[in-house]
Amino acid sequence: MKPVLLIVDDEKSTRMVLSAALEEDYEVFAAANGKAARAILESEPVDILLTDLRLGGESGMDIIDFAVGLPQPPLCIMMTAYGSADVAAEARRHGAYYFLTKPLNLDEVELLLRRATHTRQLESENRELTTRLEPTGGLDRMLGDSPQMQDIFNRIRRVAPTQATVLIEGESGTGKELVARALHSLSSRSSRKFVAVNCAALSPQLMESELFGHEKGAFTGAMQRRIGRFEEADGGTLFLDEIGEIDIPTQVKLLRVLAERSIERVGSNAPVPVNVRVIAATNRNLEAMVKEGTFRLDLYQRLNVISLHLPPLRDRRGDIVLMANAFARELSLMNNRDPRPLSRPALELLRGYEWPGNVRQLRTAVEHAVVMGSGPELQVEDLPEYLTGTPGETTPETTKRGSMDFELETLPSLNLEYLERRAILLALQRTGGNRSAAAELLGINRRTLQRKMADAPQAFQPFL
Repeated sequence: MKPVLLIVDDEKSTRMVLSAALEEDYEVFAAANGKAARAILESEPVDILLTDLRLGGESGMDIIDFAVGLPQPPLCIMMTAYGSADVAAEARRHGAYYFLTKPLNLDEVELLLRRATHTRQLESENRELTTRLEPTGGLDRMLGDSPQMQDIFNRIRRVAPTQATVLIEGESGTGKELVARALHSLSSRSSRKFVAVNCAALSPQLMESELFGHEKGAFTGAMQRRIGRFEEADGGTLFLDEIGEIDIPTQVKLLRVLAERSIERVGSNAPVPVNVRVIAATNRNLEAMVKEGTFRLDLYQRLNVISLHLPPLRDRRGDIVLMANAFARELSLMNNRDPRPLSRPALELLRGYEWPGNVRQLRTAVEHAVVMGSGPELQVEDLPEYLTGTPGETTPETTKRGSMDFELETLPSLNLEYLERRAILLALQRTGGNRSAAAELLGINRRTLQRKMADAPQAFQPFL
């Protein structure tokens, strides 16, 4: 499969020369302006972006900013006739992989693109290797002595050997993918592929092609046939995470696939049989979405054959000490540290926190202590600042309130950046970590929210 290359330049001659020179080795798309470039970036899985700096009244920097904010960002290369050390440094700060000065040398362009493709391939192989090495056997990655989790484990054991479609519900960070992997590992499909799709990471334009594949010539730039995730998972399990983010037209097509057990690639009317067990997950209230008309009732009924609801960590506090100690041992080995226990005060602090980011947040908090701690025990001061109540981050007390209100008398000491991050944190808490719902609550679009979270990863760690 050829790497996908997007060329953005307002000079037609440059687009044509580069496209002709590179189309043998790349699936090439070309755009004359930022609007066309963004449309392609949202609808196609672009591997490499090659953009000019000056595009009429627009800047290539803005296109790179947009590209690096995508769920699966391409490697970005900037080209310009106005090269300088300052411009090159600025391009790199925006996320550019390399900087080319015009007039272009085609040999240099081809060499650089080969390097970028190799880098992209290594990143993909590393992700695949990491996924393969993660323990996935049965329930061995899931911890909990609480009655709620013991009930979940029992239900997983009963459901796993069947072919029933399963809907996993729960807040962000509760471990929905772990449950899906356990269902796969304990089933007769365990020797075949487990394919996970994050529905929230795909635009509506890309979703259909990603799930069902497409034929050569199905749309502009479809240079060859590409199989979708259903065919990739044939004989195994397809995990559709954040299923509530799928738009209505794709819901209709997905319903047909579940009913007929066959797919049609984009650009073809020929059915392709698929033998796939579907497991879906959501942190949204699908019943409420059905009543609102944003999720189809018939699809909800198809997905909800078996329902597993994962409780938030705050509702099973008895598991927190067990999990924290297990994470401390595991993460000590992972980070080349001698295993050390958490002190009693540290464990009490962990037990008392509300954990809006659930198990995922607890794990990252313990890793912080493992890395930062230096004594024979991991102490309260080794935990992240938002747990210990340091000003500038979410404290246990404010999280417990779950309120969108601020203490007005503190406002003079706070800057706008803090207030913005605080508002985002509270919106994420109120929506259980659902970014689309949080963005709607804040009155901004989802991409803007993602960009602001990416700009301050430490502040939003519980929800990343």
